Amino acid sequence: MLVNYKNATIYQQNGSPVLTHVDFKLDEGEFVYLIGRVGSGKSSLLKTIYFELDIDEADEATVLGKDLKTLHRRDIPKLRRQMGIIFQDFQLLADRTVYKNLRFVLRATGWKKSEVDDRIEEVLKLVGMQDKMLCLPHELSGGEQQRVAIARALLNSPKMIVADEPTGNLDPETAANIMEILRHIAQTGTAVVMSTHNMPLLDKYPGNVYRCYEGKLEEVTGDYNKMKISEEE
Repeated sequence: MLVNYKNATIYQQNGSPVLTHVDFKLDEGEFVYLIGRVGSGKSSLLKTIYFELDIDEADEATVLGKDLKTLHRRDIPKLRRQMGIIFQDFQLLADRTVYKNLRFVLRATGWKKSEVDDRIEEVLKLVGMQDKMLCLPHELSGGEQQRVAIARALLNSPKMIVADEPTGNLDPETAANIMEILRHIAQTGTAVVMSTHNMPLLDKYPGNVYRCYEGKLEEVTGDYNKMKISEEE
């Protein structure tokens, strides 16, 4: 079990509770969606998974086998190397080429110089971006930047990918391409949990679906297509 929450309370950055009585699990190779309107708690839940927000109230709250209620801050960098994080706004270093963006991560996480180039080439090939290695981020389209962000997330062969609205700024065709990559990643055994407002993706790329609604998290895998999920909900 990669993530296991039982009766957990999720707090926002400002200290106010946004989700209560949360039961949530993530297994190896699983593909999970989080849906719900803006402000419903999707991002806050994801932030607890990658240790950006603490969980102090829960019957159980473990990520990668570590108890979040007793986790030491010094242990977080090592744990984060076992996951890849993808954001809606890509968060690439604007003044560095694709190659140098990825090299920065590998050098920061202890890879040997002799291994760096091979690993960069490997992950860029996985996302179809090997021919853009020397480009700066502003020279790439949004979809291409997100592909690089996925490659960056894969560098350390993570056990899971955490993706916060990874297709939010992309056109439908590009979003579908990104989803194909993420689905392939899950099929190789890496779990993927992603938040999204793009409901058609759920039909085309099935997975387990959880909904954040009125302070609760509920599994709605068989019922999501009966719901209206929008910012105006």
